[in-house]
Parts: sequence; structure tokens; C-alpha cells
Amino acid sequence: MDKLIHKSVRLSCSPEQAFQFFTRSEHLASWLTNAAEVEPAVGGKYELFWAPDDRENDSTIGCKVLALEENRLLVFEWKGTKQFASLMNEARPLTHVVVSFIPEGEGTNIQLVHNGWGCTEEWDAARGWFEQAWNMALAGLAKYADAQPVAKCCE
Repeated sequence: MDKLIHKSVRLSCSPEQAFQFFTRSEHLASWLTNAAEVEPAVGGKYELFWAPDDRENDSTIGCKVLALEENRLLVFEWKGTKQFASLMNEARPLTHVVVSFIPEGEGTNIQLVHNGWGCTEEWDAARGWFEQAWNMALAGLAKYADAQPVAKCCE
């Protein structure tokens, strides 16, 4: 069994609103990346750009949504940053991220699993880097979510 990254965060918003934070480009560009092109449908784009002027590097260009159950589950492919591009971006299948949106009281428990890691020292280094990156990303998500008005309905 390959190693995986498992993270969770509780947000004070509905699963519908939490789901939008992962599926709407404008939200993603506010807490996770600098620019995003996401098509929330199976087979749709899940492309995030940390350096929008250099779209081929430090991006998830070419990544797709693999599974989607609105407001409950999102699965998408993932690529590595520049230092891990030759390892992660050439692997088939790519690593992928599974995000579950679980209602919890007045909020949502987000469960994130990033898997598909290989079994070499280079893969361990990449996984370690992303372990920390997801910690920072989810902390940023919680801060972003807290600053948003609570949605009264799905917009």
C-alpha cells in the first residue's frame, strides 16, 4: 500500500459553501493558488497556477476532475512543483487528491487524502514537501472561509 497524506479541517460553513471553495476558480485563487481554471464535472479541468505567467511550471496544468458528487466528494489529479516535476508530472497515473465534505453541526469537516506516492527516497521527499504544503493550504482555507459571508443557499 502506498503512503498517503491525510489532513482534515473544520470550517464554519455549509458543505455547499465548502464545496465551492474547492470548485470555483475565484475561490481557489483566494486561498490556494494565484489563478485557477476549474470545470467542476468529471473530466473537467482542475488546473491551478502558482506562477500564471509561466503556466507550464508550478501548476497542475492538464489535471482533471476524476470524480465528483456535488457538496460531498471531489477527486482530482495533482502535479508537483518545479523541484518535483520530473518525478510527479511524468508518473502515470498522477497522484490524486480526494476531498470529502462532511456535515458536522453548523459546519463542515473537510477530509483531504493525497495519494499515489511512489516508494523511493525522491517520492518520500515530495510527499514530505506536500505534507507541509497541505498544512499551510488548509490553514489558509480556514482563514479564508472565516472571512466569507455565510451562504444562505447555494449560489
